[in-house]
Amino acid sequence: MPFEPESPVEETEAILFALARAVEQRDEVTWGHCERLALISVTIGAAMGMDHTALITLYRGGYLHDVGKVGIPDSILCKRGKLTAEEWVVMQTHCARGEEICRHMKSLEPVLPIIRHHHERWDGTGYPDGLKGEQIPLLARVVQIADIYDALTSRRTYKEPFGEREALEILQEEGRRGWRDPQLTEIFLDLHDDVISRIERFSESSDSSRDRKQSSLLSLNQFLAWQM
Repeated sequence: MPFEPESPVEETEAILFALARAVEQRDEVTWGHCERLALISVTIGAAMGMDHTALITLYRGGYLHDVGKVGIPDSILCKRGKLTAEEWVVMQTHCARGEEICRHMKSLEPVLPIIRHHHERWDGTGYPDGLKGEQIPLLARVVQIADIYDALTSRRTYKEPFGEREALEILQEEGRRGWRDPQLTEIFLDLHDDVISRIERFSESSDSSRDRKQSSLLSLNQFLAWQM
């Protein structure tokens, strides 16, 4: 049955997660992106030996990383085609907007670096703060790899989906360019087949409905148990 918050804190968190899903629903082609991103990120974190607290943070970060897009106009967020320079400046504000939305929840404090920094680049050419290398929080780097792969393999208003192998080649090339953490890129490439097949099977399993996964962090424990 759907998760029902038992405290004001849980209720506020539930509202934020609902807001993140509402952002997805503004553009039908991104439906399911947060769910996939959360599970891919958790899979990478589990393979790296991260503890349960870190995995919860990755899960939450996967769902909430783009919550700041609630403040981006539809004319930009859903535009079919390349953004202008001015539109791109507005789009880039979603990281800081998302951090501001979530910063008032003490329980979400560990998630804030993911929300703010998931578009930084390893070589320092990303946004919003131009962080470089290990200045970029590790969990933000994990979510970034998952985010890029899911974006490449999904349809968007401005492109058709790339095939899995082509997406992996693009990700590998971006690593060579210095845009991505080289170690995390290699970890993802090594894990790819297992990650994708497991997440697809989990998403399709009869005991893990979309409603349940989108209504409660209990699905993280379900997913981790299912993976073992």
